[in-house]
Amino acid sequence: MALYEHVFLARQDLAQAQVDALAEAATKIVEDNKGKVVKVETWGLRGMAYKIAKNRKAHYVMLDIDAPAGVVAELERQTAINEDIIRYLTIKVDAHENGPSVMMRKSERSERRGSRDGAGGREDRPRRDRDDRDEREF
Repeated sequence: MALYEHVFLARQDLAQAQVDALAEAATKIVEDNKGKVVKVETWGLRGMAYKIAKNRKAHYVMLDIDAPAGVVAELERQTAINEDIIRYLTIKVDAHENGPSVMMRKSERSERRGSRDGAGGREDRPRRDRDDRDEREF
């Protein structure tokens, strides 16, 4: 069987429980067709680069799938029919990532770093006034 990553974007006005139900429905489609969902990650509500169907944000969900190609075709068919899903992408991969995906590690790293208001922020730097510049800059 082949390995796939399936990411879908759900409408911004859905509750988290509804997004989880969409992920569960996708998992059921894969498992009913003799496939296996290895991992499900919910990346949360995130802003998009541009509006899609009047949505500026979307709930992002990723599924790591181990299944034959026919299962992926059926999953994409069902996903395209669903009105709550505004975009999806399925790619074939050589191997699944161990541990959390890059999207999840990015949020963990920002939590460890803390807010930007702390030490080392822009507010801590002295402000350069116009009179402090060299004559060469004019």
